[in-house]
Amino acid sequence: MSEVQWRRRHFIAAVLAGGYAAAFAAPARTILVVGDSLSAEYGLARGSGWVALLEKRLAGQKSPAKVVNASISGDTTSGGRSRLPALLAQHKPDVVVIELGGNDALRGLPLQMTEDNLARMTQDAQKAGARVLLVGVQVPPNYGADYSRRFEALFGKVAKDHKAAAVPSIIAGIADAPNAPELFQADRIHPVAKAHPRMLDNVWPGLKKLL
Repeated sequence: MSEVQWRRRHFIAAVLAGGYAAAFAAPARTILVVGDSLSAEYGLARGSGWVALLEKRLAGQKSPAKVVNASISGDTTSGGRSRLPALLAQHKPDVVVIELGGNDALRGLPLQMTEDNLARMTQDAQKAGARVLLVGVQVPPNYGADYSRRFEALFGKVAKDHKAAAVPSIIAGIADAPNAPELFQADRIHPVAKAHPRMLDNVWPGLKKLL
């Protein structure tokens, strides 16, 4: 075999190998986060919230994923339910993270309504071909132990009923931390920037399984 033939064969083999590698490369996934102020960086510098930290973590791990943060401060499950169909059509996500419900509780809305809205959002996302992660939140203790227990349980209930994934609480280890007062802004509702890495750590195990 001449040197020219050898080089040509080597070149063709390299191109084919590259083509196979590209064919088997993992496709980029789109993660859609639909949340409220806990996910919308309320009171924080842009880029310091847990959703932005998620994007940085995925990039650092060279994970082919795009994060779309469609969170709005003050949003309720009713608002999220009405916005979701358009978001699904626009972004065609592979994973939908739903972090809503806290404002329902703060407004004293019926728990059944919150549950129904979360269930509908889960169903809509699944029908669109996405996997769903429901992120639970906690309410202040002044709502009473019974209300708090029933509210926190509904996220897991919806997840179980619709075969979705769930995170018990995005602020676990923050609201119940020994230094909890310094981990929240003056309103005692929204975590400060240094608490958001822990919020991401709370969400990450459940999300990683869906990726």
